[in-house]
Amino acid sequence: MTDRLTRTAQIARDLIRIDTQNWGGGRSNGEADAAAYVTEVLTAMGVASETVESAPGRASVVARIEGEDPSLPLLVVHGHLDVVPADASEWSVDPFAGEIRDGLLWGRGAVDMKQMDAMILVALERILASGRRPRRGLVIAFFADEEAGGVYGAQWLVRNHPELFAGATEAISEVGGYSIDVAGQRAYLLQTAEKALQWILLRARGTAAHGSQHMRDNAVTRLARAVAAVGAHEFPVEYTDTTRELFARLAELQGMEDDDPDAVAEQLGTVSRFLRSSLRHTANPTMLDAGYKHNVIPSVAEARIDMRPLPGREQEALDTIRALVGDDIEVELVHGDVGLEQPFSGALVEAMTAAIGRHDPGAPVLPYMLSGGTDNKPLSELGIAGYGFAPLRLTPDLDFAAMFHGVDERVPLEALEFGTDVLEDLLLTY
Repeated sequence: MTDRLTRTAQIARDLIRIDTQNWGGGRSNGEADAAAYVTEVLTAMGVASETVESAPGRASVVARIEGEDPSLPLLVVHGHLDVVPADASEWSVDPFAGEIRDGLLWGRGAVDMKQMDAMILVALERILASGRRPRRGLVIAFFADEEAGGVYGAQWLVRNHPELFAGATEAISEVGGYSIDVAGQRAYLLQTAEKALQWILLRARGTAAHGSQHMRDNAVTRLARAVAAVGAHEFPVEYTDTTRELFARLAELQGMEDDDPDAVAEQLGTVSRFLRSSLRHTANPTMLDAGYKHNVIPSVAEARIDMRPLPGREQEALDTIRALVGDDIEVELVHGDVGLEQPFSGALVEAMTAAIGRHDPGAPVLPYMLSGGTDNKPLSELGIAGYGFAPLRLTPDLDFAAMFHGVDERVPLEALEFGTDVLEDLLLTY
């Protein structure tokens, strides 16, 4: 099987087979083995790199590659080495076997985002092996801990080793440049924005007592009301520059009016879950913690909320949560990060659009806002403008949105080759 796989598929499969599950809160299998693998590939192509550990096993790899034109600002091209956990009992395949089936590579990280790590490495490998150089200098980074906010990865490097990114003004990374089907026509979504991040802890307090007692001061009941209020709340649609342009162009391609953006999104099938989330704040209860015995009423009950506000609206979103849960619920911001919005214009956007156009002529390229977040957030602290560009030409039947943190994550082998070709093109021309 190995000799029938392309170089990109081989590297992506090898990375998937390195278990780098990250549960958050510092609990992780660590990225050290994946960092060692990436370093070995870079070394083989003659690229020196630096491995930096923020904590034992939490390793990131950074390399600098000289460009043909040293007068140009550097571009950061980055991926992350960690993955979210996978419960093997829910999967059709072993999530860490890197199995090839039906023309697809399966496994945790096949989409998020070891496939992009592989595309970066192979695009560089091709360029350097041919005796060429990227047009501009590059900072190549493979970060730890992206799936838990980058505390042990990009955020730590930015705050402790900013010199690693000196001279860089822009960055590209995951969750952009992939294709969608719009009224039977293939189009590509270029990620120009991403929502802010607020991980919120709700805490209710009450009276500890025997479970058989008549008790009105019950922390679990109080918390349940608060969680239900948050989960049931529907935030209104609020456009940003990115979403206004995206939905106007989608409506035009579909021959629809753009006065109902939810209806426009629904016509796009499974990707609508990404696009509808970009139209409003979202707040989803994700964890509950209360009690320690069936017949004991606990004095404290807690819940976790994953809040994703629109860029620049973080305080407004947090104030809404406080109003929904009421004064008797403690609201704690456990982790927060900024939202980002870059213009859908300029030399980098033109270069990315042109690179896709050369490999898929005539396909429209549209801006969009990612409902999640990437390591472009911490890089923005250094004034680096980040875009999502991990190009993939996908078939309309693939539920791509479900691949992120989902079960049976997989990516078409042909999409890996398309992405590698486009990325190589971009690095040579931008």
